[in-house]
Amino acid sequence: MRIVLLLLIFMLTSCGGGQAVAPVGSYGYGSKAKTSQSNAGQVKLPTVYKVKKGDTLYSISWRYGMDYKILAKINHIRPPYRIFVGQKLLFKSYRNTESTTKSTATASKKTTKTTKPEPKGTASNQRLTWRWPTKGEVISTYSKSAAGRKGINISGKSGQQVVAAASGKVVYSGNGLPRYGNLLIIKHNDVYLSAYAHNKSLLVKEGQYVKSGQKIALLGRTGTQRDQLHFEIRRNGKPVDPMRFLPKQR
Repeated sequence: MRIVLLLLIFMLTSCGGGQAVAPVGSYGYGSKAKTSQSNAGQVKLPTVYKVKKGDTLYSISWRYGMDYKILAKINHIRPPYRIFVGQKLLFKSYRNTESTTKSTATASKKTTKTTKPEPKGTASNQRLTWRWPTKGEVISTYSKSAAGRKGINISGKSGQQVVAAASGKVVYSGNGLPRYGNLLIIKHNDVYLSAYAHNKSLLVKEGQYVKSGQKIALLGRTGTQRDQLHFEIRRNGKPVDPMRFLPKQR
């Protein structure tokens, strides 16, 4: 009986064909989670990052759970936030810059009555109406504490359409982020970004403007173990629960 059990274990471990497969729901986002599964998605904040081919300021800040505006400020990069291969981006003053930004935001709230409101139509002041990026069952929900659950996973069939959850500009289109596979990041305004991962193919390019509901990708399983869409919403660089923004499914 013991020999049979050993043979069964050997057969199960050899099914992967010697290839490492990323755990479902494990994504490259910095976290202090202590579990081994959470550590699979942990990314340590570097002191300096050297820009590689395919990187954008948005994809780099996304990888490390930062607000792209803060990363730009640290490195004195102005809109439209262009970076180049080989450029070195500093991260060492991130915590100081983040706390300063929070203090400034708090101070501005206190002086709201004496300052002029932003004009209508300003990107940072635009109200968003969200929609589901694809049809399917939610198989993994958002968790604030777990490193690998910074969004939701929606099951689906290979090749089914993925649409923009709100109108915006495509700021990343590629497969350079670990465990995300073919990934799209859309900037909706100065506050909100959304991401669409594991796609079979990407149908839009960086710099392209898309409308809410526009077909942007085909669902797939790149960077994961099954056909699904991993969907995230980030507010000022930090993940938030997409279910708070999406309409209730019928």
